Amino acid sequence: MPQSKGKKAAAAADAAEKVDKANAQAAPAAVEIDRIAAETIRVPIVGTTPLICHRFSEKAKRQMLDNMTGKKSPKEVKDPEAEYAGAFYRLADGESFGFPCVAFKLATVGAARFYNKNQVTMVSLRQFLFFRGELGADGQMLVPIVGTPHMREDVVRVNRGGADLRYRPEFPEWRAVLEVTYVTSALTRGSVLSLIDAGGMGVGVGEWRPEKGGQHGTYQIDESLEIEVVAA
Repeated sequence: MPQSKGKKAAAAADAAEKVDKANAQAAPAAVEIDRIAAETIRVPIVGTTPLICHRFSEKAKRQMLDNMTGKKSPKEVKDPEAEYAGAFYRLADGESFGFPCVAFKLATVGAARFYNKNQVTMVSLRQFLFFRGELGADGQMLVPIVGTPHMREDVVRVNRGGADLRYRPEFPEWRAVLEVTYVTSALTRGSVLSLIDAGGMGVGVGEWRPEKGGQHGTYQIDESLEIEVVAA
């Protein structure tokens, strides 16, 4: 009897050891994930055609809201100077000029159309590229714009075939610096610069840009200035 109990105990211990080994083999190994490698660069650009701004003023937003809610907006006398001033994008100081960061990102992402889909896609670029700027007076992130604007008067078509005059800022000559962060495992620095150049040429920013059938708001990398590496 003692020997029988001893055999049973040994068999149980052997079975337990086999279970432990099986569990150890079945346990998944810890997954180690590296941090995403990225680089931030500042890219100087220069406008190749005039930049036309058209920020919706508070008055324009109020009129659109009234139309959507069925309210009748009182007819006001047109004020070209006020309309012109309200169409600027301004930095937080309320004086300096800017333009939405997202416009430059969209132009760069849109440049994927000029390349083979096996090389790059718009979907991937949205995830691999990030544009930084300064906070604007209206809460938007803006790229500071250097240039001297003037008032532009245009005849535009409105509802039911009517026409109206619009007064907007135009920068005949302008410059900016784009701060771009990109994933280095997905894009090289040269590829990012090529995309910025292509987006500036074929997509553009602002009113009447090439993407919308116009010829304004185009730009290119300023070869007279250095590309600055901010963080790598």
